[in-house]
Amino acid sequence: MKRSNLLALGFAAMLTLSFGLSLADDPRASVSAGERSWRTAPRHSAGIAPDPVAHAGQAIVQVYAAPTYGWRGYFAVHPWIIYKRSGETAYTRYEVVGWGGTNVVRRNHAIADGLWYGAMPAVLVDHRGESAQSMIDDIEAAIGRYPYVNEYRSYPGPNSNTFLAHIGREVPALALDMPANAIGKDYRPVSQPLGLSPSGAGVQVSLLGLLGLTVGLEEGVEFNILGLNFGIDLNRPGLRLPAIGRLGMDDVSVSGV
Repeated sequence: MKRSNLLALGFAAMLTLSFGLSLADDPRASVSAGERSWRTAPRHSAGIAPDPVAHAGQAIVQVYAAPTYGWRGYFAVHPWIIYKRSGETAYTRYEVVGWGGTNVVRRNHAIADGLWYGAMPAVLVDHRGESAQSMIDDIEAAIGRYPYVNEYRSYPGPNSNTFLAHIGREVPALALDMPANAIGKDYRPVSQPLGLSPSGAGVQVSLLGLLGLTVGLEEGVEFNILGLNFGIDLNRPGLRLPAIGRLGMDDVSVSGV
């Protein structure tokens, strides 16, 4: 069999595996039929974020990602960041939302660790104590420098994943490793195809998030083909795959916990 045929078969096998796992891990399986409208889908606390009152004396920074609403949840995630300084008793939440206004960057749009229209979020980053306190000013400065505040495209970007990837590049201390199904994280304008990876600890070449390569300490090696990411993570061994995101060891960035 020709090498090109073998590569095509391997590519098809990885796609089938990824989408099959995503379908098996249906983010809407626990949501009743009456809650599947975006108006009625549950958005209550997932019970993941530490109680900000009980941890008033501790700075906390966390990043979450949850399957996007509707059928897109089988293929992509929506991320957001929350933080509080030492002495504060409430979180501040930032994310990008593509509806409801011209400025897509939203502050406290929802509960800090709320379900994303019925989908349970997962923790990508959990920093506490001095390490968290020292990066909050940098996070706020990065949010203020986000270049696409009046622009949003679900595919290939800029979108909510582009926003978090921007913060990760600006604040390497986050050690943010966005999953392979964070479609939009690799979006780069045509005028800037080369730069830092979303973790800020690697390099990336990408054409509008549709074709590219990322190599980094957090990301490992990842190829992007039409927004579908394939790769291998050697830091915490695992496969980086479209739709499911990751297959292997947990890859949560933690400090001070």
